[in-house]
Formats: sequence, structure tokens, C-alpha cells
Amino acid sequence: MNVLVNGIGNIGTTILQLLIHYQRDFGITKIYANKNNLKPWQQPEMEYLRAQGVVLTSPEKKPGFELFGEIIQRVDYVFECGSNGSGMRNRDLYESVKNIRGISAQGSEKGFGISFLSGINNAEITGKKFVHIVSCNTHGTAAILATLAGKRLENLLSADCVVVRRSEDLGNHERLVSANVVARHLNPQIGTHHAIDVVDLFKSVGVLCNLTSSDITTPSQLMHAVRFHVTLKKPLSQAEIDSCWKSNPYLATTQKFDSNIIFEQGRRYGFNGRIFSHAIVVSENLLIAENTIKGWAFVPQEGNSILSTLHAFLLQMQVKNEAEMMQQLQAALLRKEW
Repeated sequence: MNVLVNGIGNIGTTILQLLIHYQRDFGITKIYANKNNLKPWQQPEMEYLRAQGVVLTSPEKKPGFELFGEIIQRVDYVFECGSNGSGMRNRDLYESVKNIRGISAQGSEKGFGISFLSGINNAEITGKKFVHIVSCNTHGTAAILATLAGKRLENLLSADCVVVRRSEDLGNHERLVSANVVARHLNPQIGTHHAIDVVDLFKSVGVLCNLTSSDITTPSQLMHAVRFHVTLKKPLSQAEIDSCWKSNPYLATTQKFDSNIIFEQGRRYGFNGRIFSHAIVVSENLLIAENTIKGWAFVPQEGNSILSTLHAFLLQMQVKNEAEMMQQLQAALLRKEW
């Protein structure tokens, strides 16, 4: 099986490192990576990937690169990791290439395919060609709801969240803000895209999700955070809430109040310096009153969606040992406490 990572940026490079590490386990023969608009100062990174066995491609003919238009005919799966809109622009191409059995595109590419979050709607994407991996903050919010209210939200009455977003990745300086910036509510009943995407995600498994969201971007390049307010039909005790956190392998907890410390621990101990948990709940700082639970969680940028991307690949390609592989990935990439 040949795979292509289309886009060698923040998400694409981490996916490449994971594919290289698990290449034999995943049954991958050859790993291709496509780079558009190569800058001279990016050449050392290309050499590093080439030394690890990655075959580099480009839309134009250039030394050391194969032609994208030729290798796409030899690829079985595509990890679409290009900049905003890349997936949607390439969708017709992927549709026309019959040998491609599966493609996943990242959070900004809504409409590319079935929206997916690992552990929520696995069956809905099994064997499907087009899958959309929901954003990192959608991961965090959906995981908290499913953990407290049940996988099918059977105990959820309503929920509201405020997403506190970091402005952009550490390696970039295009979207940095100098002060807090509030996002526009895209839907007058639901709010920002975070709640809209969570609602649509649960809709894919026939579940109605009563959620609203707002978001504010801060002058930070480290971690996101979410302030959640969940109202349940049946109240949970502190002991039951603690049990909920423990029951979800994708969810972590922390007694730390400073995201800088957690980010630094991820840089030290995480694979490729990443944290892959869907969210990290500040478990010692909850407000519990009757049937409401309020609190804070930190959300790692893209690590959670990268783990869902690998799971989507296993499900779309119907890899026989998918469950075993996910257990292996969870054991290697996830921690329960930060």
C-alpha cells in the first residue's frame, strides 16, 4: 500500500513522522510527500525527510522530486494536509483517480467528506473514500460532552462552551494578534463553528446535540482552552465525574492551572513534542451544582486531530488489525495525567 501526505507543514510533518514510525505495522510500502512552493530555507527539512525514506513530490519537475501528477496514479490513500481550501480544491482530482481508496482532509475542509472524530462515529467512515477530520477544538468539546453525558449524549440536557484560542502555530507569524479578538457567531442559535461542527458530528450518528459556543483568540501560540458548562438530565457526583474522566482513554486530566507547563511537558515527553489527548481537564477546579458541571480544559493544537487522522486511515482502508493498532497508538501517544 502506498500513501501520500499532500502538504508538508505543521500537521503533515507530524503525520509523516508517525507513518515512518509505524510503517511496517500499518502495512505501508512507500510513503510519498508532496510539497508546493518550496522555499530555499525549507530544503534542509526536505533532506531530512528524504533521509528517512520519504519520496518527495512536486507539481513541477525539479531535481530530487517526482512529479505529483504521476505518483498520484500509484497511491492508495491520501492524507490531505494542505493550507486552507486545499482539500476542497483537490476533491475532484481525488474523485477521478480510481486507485485512491481513501482520503482524509483536516478541520478547515468542512464538506470534504463525512466529519469524523475517533471514538464517536467510527462505523460511519469504515470503507468510505472521503472523510473530514474535525478541528482540534471540536475534538475537545465533543470529547467532554460524550464523556460526561454518554457516547450518544443520552444524559445531556444542554451545554455551552467558550473556546479560548491560541492565535497560530509556534513556527508561524501570519495570524498573530496583539489583543483578544472575539469571533463572530456564525449561527444565531448555535454560535461559532465549534458548536456547529460538534452538532453536525453527532448528527452523523443520529444524535441531537443541544450545544452553543463562542470563541475568543488570544495573543498566545501555545495551547487552546475551553470553558464548558454542561447541564445533565441526571446529576453526577464528584466520584462519578472522576470515573467518567478515567473511562475515556482519549481524555486526560491535570492538577496544573498553567498551560505553559503542560505545553512544555508535551514538548519534552510527547511523540514529536506533541500532546495527542482530545482534551486535558483541570479536574481539581470544577463547579458542580445540582445537575450542572462547569470547568476548564486545555486543548492541544492538532495533536488530537492527528490521532483521529490515523484512525480514519485504518478504518477507511479497513485494516484487519485496526482495533489492535489503535490500542497500540493509544498506549504510545496518550497519557491520562499531565
